Amino acid sequence: MIYRSQLREGQEETGLKTMTSGQAARRLVEEGKLMTIACFRWNRELFLYYECMDGAIHPDEMFGDLAPLLEDWPGHADKRQWIPMVDVFHFNEPVSREHWIRKAPVERRAGRIAHLKPEMMASYIYYHYQLQEERAFLGDKYEIIAMHENLLFGYQEFPKVIEEPAVPRKLTTSGTPENWNDSRMDLHFQPWEDGHLYFKHIELVFEHYCGDEHNERL
Repeated sequence: MIYRSQLREGQEETGLKTMTSGQAARRLVEEGKLMTIACFRWNRELFLYYECMDGAIHPDEMFGDLAPLLEDWPGHADKRQWIPMVDVFHFNEPVSREHWIRKAPVERRAGRIAHLKPEMMASYIYYHYQLQEERAFLGDKYEIIAMHENLLFGYQEFPKVIEEPAVPRKLTTSGTPENWNDSRMDLHFQPWEDGHLYFKHIELVFEHYCGDEHNERL
């Protein structure tokens, strides 16, 4: 599950302290209800990534103390503070606890963001869904890219784990360009103010995870 939220102006320091305490989230990991949780920050925005083990858990259940410090987000009859982001690309997906549990220590968890040109959002999804379901090439088992509006958030783990997905592919076509550069991803992204194209890494502010029986829980 991936969510986006925004701290109220002037509440950044208090919000980050509240987030990093994360006692409820830590408890859910220790109880085996979450496998991995990580939160990243960009300016006043927070990006929350986590893996549920037995039924969906809403961010309010873990970070209820943050509610007074977060902006309300319009768009629904009931205003929300945590906005679900849509999975638009992944190389792999879990089929069981045994399949998804990390078999080796994770050295670094990373979050990154980018902005698409609004008129290129459909094209971006088209190319990435095709790549995902045709299995044109393999990639990081734990990498995922999510979207809200024209903003992309990507979660990654290092060192990368590359393996054949256990879930059958959904397409039998072969439309992915043989040379991925032919998809012209450079035309899809909105440049940053400094001229940088594509994704920029953002700050990790909270993480907690469980390992297998040989790994210490942090």
